[in-house]
Amino acid sequence: MIMFQFSKLCRSVVRGALILGFSTVVHAAYPDRPIKLIVPYPPGGATDVIGRILAKNLGESLGQQVLVENRGGAGGNIGAETVAKANPDGYTLLMGAVTSHSTMATLEKGKLRYDLLKDFTPVMIVGSVPLVVVVNPNVPVRTLKGLIDYAKANPDKLNYASSGAGAPQRMGAEIFQKEAGIKITHVPYKGSGPAMTDLVAGQVNMMVETVPAALPFIAAGQLRPLAVTTAKRISMLPDVPTAAESGMPALEVSSTFGVLAPVGTPTQIIDQLNSAIAKLLINPEVKEAFLKQGVYAAMPTKPKQSAELLAAEVKRWEKVIKEADIKAE
Repeated sequence: MIMFQFSKLCRSVVRGALILGFSTVVHAAYPDRPIKLIVPYPPGGATDVIGRILAKNLGESLGQQVLVENRGGAGGNIGAETVAKANPDGYTLLMGAVTSHSTMATLEKGKLRYDLLKDFTPVMIVGSVPLVVVVNPNVPVRTLKGLIDYAKANPDKLNYASSGAGAPQRMGAEIFQKEAGIKITHVPYKGSGPAMTDLVAGQVNMMVETVPAALPFIAAGQLRPLAVTTAKRISMLPDVPTAAESGMPALEVSSTFGVLAPVGTPTQIIDQLNSAIAKLLINPEVKEAFLKQGVYAAMPTKPKQSAELLAAEVKRWEKVIKEADIKAE
């Protein structure tokens, strides 16, 4: 009798353990609810475009919705801080404008309430976007040299827009000014969308903008492209010369983008996201969707390599900012 009761008790314990184990596995399955992808800029810019392409395809791959949430402001710092302080459970991710965040790490050093290299775990660098120098058609120039000559003949008359104080758009314009020996007034905006709106309306004269944001306006004849900031001409704007062809080889700037998670996110989740995004980056349909927006998909990298690329970006722009004596505005 005693042996029977003991045996029954053992079976009950084992059954309970199996049920508990099964429940734990089910509960731990990732993702078991929608994932939030924070875009730290208003809708309409390159970060937003890339984020929405990724969100749609990543959601299909993971079997859960990936919801884009725009949290613009402070040059991307509000959205970045939101993710840095989020629960590191894999359900809040940052669609990072890596170049912009890297420049802000130097420009706003000591003021930011997060540390780009310490508070995030890079999941994957997903792509890069070339920039293009564009002017409102009211500006009577058609080449980069013509813009320089016009700026010199009309001191203090020109201004330029950027999507934020630390944005690569601003860095490109600052390099342009330094190399050309001219001065153009900076007008910062809270994202590419608002900047493009005022540039098209003629409220500002020029911008060094990402191709995805500028392309529709160029195609519509609302903006005039002068040069792309790449080593070679790009397929999206094959008739537009490079800055090097225009006599300014130093103006080689691209904007890099990546997905980042709060530090402390479980390695298993980081690896799962990394693997899913890696498959997307070699998917012909996704690559084509990127390319149609002027985005060049990155070669898939492991999280460690992505972290090294992020650190290199911070180091590069720290050097540029110090040499050009660029200040936050």
